[in-house]
Amino acid sequence: MAPPRPLPETAGRLAENIVHFARALRKAGVRVGPAQVQSAVEAVAAAGFTHKTDFYHVLRATLIHRAEHLELFDQCFALFWRDPEFIEQMIHLMSPTLRTEAEARKKKAAERRAAEALADAPEPPEGTPVREELEMDARISWSASEKLRSMDFEQMSAAEIAEATRAVRALHLPVKPVPTRRTTPSPHGTRPDLRGTLRRAMRRGGEVETVLMRQRRSRPPDLVALCDISGSMSVYSRMLVHFLHAITWAPDRGWGKVHVFTFGTRLTNITRALAQKDPDLALAAAGRDARDWEGGTRIGEAIRRFNVDWSRRVLGQGAVVLLISDGLERGDTSVLEAEIARLRLSCRQIIWLNPLLRWDGFEPRAGGIRAILPHVDRLHACHSLDSLDALSAAMSGARGTAVKTVASRPAPAMVDP
Repeated sequence: MAPPRPLPETAGRLAENIVHFARALRKAGVRVGPAQVQSAVEAVAAAGFTHKTDFYHVLRATLIHRAEHLELFDQCFALFWRDPEFIEQMIHLMSPTLRTEAEARKKKAAERRAAEALADAPEPPEGTPVREELEMDARISWSASEKLRSMDFEQMSAAEIAEATRAVRALHLPVKPVPTRRTTPSPHGTRPDLRGTLRRAMRRGGEVETVLMRQRRSRPPDLVALCDISGSMSVYSRMLVHFLHAITWAPDRGWGKVHVFTFGTRLTNITRALAQKDPDLALAAAGRDARDWEGGTRIGEAIRRFNVDWSRRVLGQGAVVLLISDGLERGDTSVLEAEIARLRLSCRQIIWLNPLLRWDGFEPRAGGIRAILPHVDRLHACHSLDSLDALSAAMSGARGTAVKTVASRPAPAMVDP
C-alpha cells in the first residue's frame, strides 16, 4: 500500500491547525493523544480537503472514541473552523451598540465549554515580540466574591449565575457512614467472635488462647433528592440540580447511590440523565426528560407517586431524602400531610431545603409548609452559596450552623433561617 501523500504546503497550514484543534479538544475535556493527532493528519492527507462535511467526518473518526464527546466535538468544530454564525456573533460582540441580556442567544449543550477552550490562543513561536499588557490590581476583588456568596440566586444576573454555578460544583455534601447488622473481625471490636474462636481452638488442640472480637460494618447511605421545579422554584432548582450532579460525580462523595427526581405537575426520574459526566449534556438531558419546568405545583400528588412507584426501589437501605421545595402546595394539603408522613416512615431522615428561609421573619403560614414541617428532621435554607456552605457544615457535624431540628414535634410559630 502506498504511503499517504503529504498535505499540500498552503498558506493556511492545515496540519498545524489540526494540531491546535486537538489542543482545544483536550482543554475542553476530550482525551486526544499524539497518536490520534498523527492519525488525523494522515487521514486528511489521504482523503483530501475538498468538502467541509468530509473533513468533519475524517476528524471525528480519528479524534473521537466515546459517544459522550460527540456533542462537544461538534461545538468545537463549529467554532474552530469558522462557523458563519460564530463570525456574526463575534462581529456583534465587537460592535459598539447597546445589547441587553434578552438578545443573547441560548447556547446549546457543551457550547460554553467549547468556547472557553477555544478562547485560549496557542502559544506564540520563539522570537515573536510580546506586546506589553496593562496589569490591574485585584487586591479588592475579594469584596465581589463575598457579595456573590451571600447574594440570592434569584437576584443574580446571567454572568453571576454562571460564576455561582462553578462555585456550586466545588461544594460537597459530607455524610457519616451507617452501621449495618453484619460484622467483621476486628481486634478493637465489642462483640466476641465465638465461631472464629472455636475454629482457632480446634487447630490448637482445643486450647483457647484468646477470644476473637468482631465489630459492626458500616456503609455509606443512599441519597434520594426530590426537587421542586415549579415556577417559584425554577432558579433555585436549576442551581441545586448542578449541586446534585456534582455530588453524583464527586470522587470522595461518601454517599452510596444517588437518585434524583423532579416534580412540578408530575414526578420525573432524572437519575439516568445526571449519570452523564459532562455537566452541560447532563443538564440538557434532564431538561428534556422533565417537561414540567416552571409549571404548577402538586407536591402531595408527586410524593404519592414516589411512595407508590419508587420508595421500595430506592429507600430499601435507609436512604436520606433531600426535599427541595418552598412548600407552596396548590392541591389538597391533607393528601400532602399523609404522604409526607408515609415517606418519613420509609427513609432514615428527611432534610428539607427551603429558599423561603432567607427571610428573617419567615412564618409557616402556608398550609403546605405546616403539613410538611412536623415530619422533617432538618430544615435549611438554599438560596445562596453561603446557605449551601452552611448545609455542608451541618452535615459534617460542625458547630455553629444555622440548621433547625424539628423532628417528632409540632410546627413552631416561627422558624429561624
